[in-house]
Amino acid sequence: MRIALLGTRGIPASYGGFETFAEELSTRLVARGHHVTVYCRQPHSQPSYRGVSLQYLPPLRHKYLETIAHTFLSALHLARHPDFDAALFCNGANAIFTPIARLAGIPTALNVDGLERKRKKWNALARAWYWISESLSTFCPNEIVTDAAQIRRYYRDRYGADSTFIPYGAPLGKLDSSAVLPQLGLARDRYFLYVTRFEPENNPLMVRRAFERVETELKLALIGDAPYAAEYIRQVRDTSDPRIVLPGAIYGDAYHELQSHSFAYIHATEVGGTHPALIEAMGRGALVLYLHTLENHEVAGGAGIPFHDEDELTARLREVLLMTEEQRARYRNAAFQRVRQHYSWDAVTDAYERLFHKLSGS
Repeated sequence: MRIALLGTRGIPASYGGFETFAEELSTRLVARGHHVTVYCRQPHSQPSYRGVSLQYLPPLRHKYLETIAHTFLSALHLARHPDFDAALFCNGANAIFTPIARLAGIPTALNVDGLERKRKKWNALARAWYWISESLSTFCPNEIVTDAAQIRRYYRDRYGADSTFIPYGAPLGKLDSSAVLPQLGLARDRYFLYVTRFEPENNPLMVRRAFERVETELKLALIGDAPYAAEYIRQVRDTSDPRIVLPGAIYGDAYHELQSHSFAYIHATEVGGTHPALIEAMGRGALVLYLHTLENHEVAGGAGIPFHDEDELTARLREVLLMTEEQRARYRNAAFQRVRQHYSWDAVTDAYERLFHKLSGS
């Protein structure tokens, strides 16, 4: 099949969850003999990456318009090349553009992600757009894709719309290499790890404050950045605690090394569906502490340690430091086994391949 992916920043992945998803899915589909094109906002030195065709279109750099403007242009470009068998749009905000592909004869699916309207970074107009897009998602594309059972339930209960549930995936096992650790002043199993975009609903500031109240020689690596959030990032970085490491965003092997060798992983995101960083940390066999939302609990289940606020996170950090190594090992093994059973990338690719065959009628 010929398949197009739209609505992300593109690949190679160097931003967030949708980009990692696009890279993992597209490269696996290519390995299975399909032709895949990913629309990108950044130019690449080569016209393809790991066998995936890259279609670069320059973006409009704007906090509120960049995603939808680029997807609109991508959909117009796609419609001029109607030899694709299926298209996958990412991000519920792009629902309104899926009919452009459908009118060109290309069946479409839309991965709606989570309830993006709840993100604190959006102004009233952006939140209204997401509200409207939720409704549009139920009839503009041929198929809705949800990556969390809670989000699937929301669309069914609120709109009476069923969706195809396909979770996010993650690699399994720890990397042996750890070259990035000495560069950051870290040592194996001697740091707490937190990875996300530095935005208010992801709570990096809460994590930093909770850690500062804990007496330990271990460090806290806060990994992340975000466009259009300079003032909030300044608050996150405003610390004199020498145990806190703030190197910015890290991708690729260095990111996987950090996940492989942490003492424990902290997940504090409160908005969205299935969060990639949480599953990836579990797949590396990390001891996970997570903010208790329905979506996070769906992923972590009994394989992680929940908390509800800053005070409780401080208490949980102290508890895991006092655990025996045997107790910590049980959590780590449970996390690894949960991902192995439910969130492998090969299983995710199987599900999308079935979806694309259904869409194309092949």
